[in-house]
Amino acid sequence: MSEPVQLDLFGDYEEMSDQPALNGMYYERATGKFVSFVCGRRYFEITYGQCLGDKEWKERIKKERAI
Repeated sequence: MSEPVQLDLFGDYEEMSDQPALNGMYYERATGKFVSFVCGRRYFEITYGQCLGDKEWKERIKKERAI
């Protein structure tokens, strides 16, 4: 018989990955929406018009944090 595989369900995701997990608000080019990530998981998404940030903030996020 083969040995059972043990999974670490509560391990730190960042240790397993070479890239850090996404946290915060990002602009997703493919959909044209602002997307919120928490610990690398998609939390919610909103359109440009629904986003409460001012225009300057929206444009800065689109340039600096586009995915």
